[in-house]
Amino acid sequence: MAILKKLLIPLLLPCFLILTFSGCDVAKQAQQASDLANCEFRILSVEDVNMGGVMIQNIKSISDLNFNDVAIIMAGLASPTFPLSLQLNLEGRNPNGRAAGLNRLEWILFIDDNQMTTGILETPFSIPANGTSVIPVQIGLDLKQVLSGKSANAMLNFCTNLAGAGKEPTRFKIKLKPTLIVSGKPRTYPGYITVKTSYSSK
Repeated sequence: MAILKKLLIPLLLPCFLILTFSGCDVAKQAQQASDLANCEFRILSVEDVNMGGVMIQNIKSISDLNFNDVAIIMAGLASPTFPLSLQLNLEGRNPNGRAAGLNRLEWILFIDDNQMTTGILETPFSIPANGTSVIPVQIGLDLKQVLSGKSANAMLNFCTNLAGAGKEPTRFKIKLKPTLIVSGKPRTYPGYITVKTSYSSK
């Protein structure tokens, strides 16, 4: 029996160490997942709004546009495609006493209850303990495609509201599905976190 123990101990010790450290890693990653679940997200700001080549970030009325800008927008509304790009800045708040890490972020953007586009943010980031982190999301889409079937007047109203020159503020909603690396493998949230806000440049 003593001989058997001497033979087994050297074989079992590495396995024991591997399981111990793996268990610690799993526990650490599970804690990070738990910390992330307690994090809150909000839309901090919208900037660099570019519609068909015209920057409309600080437009407060149609009169703020020059003749050339109006001509570009009207031509875009009449063309088969009309590109829209913007940067949506998300803020993550971490109330935990340790940093929360995120490896990947899937998102779905809605503007005024219209699903506009989807995307994936592949850049890993960390939200510090008891702190916040700003996550910039670059968005580009074809407005004619996502508002298919809408009249030119309806699209123009959408544009003016987005610029802050319309009667109503633009309602933004983004659904987030974060992914963490747990024990060397990606773990994705089963559902989406929904973040809403209203935005106006006024």
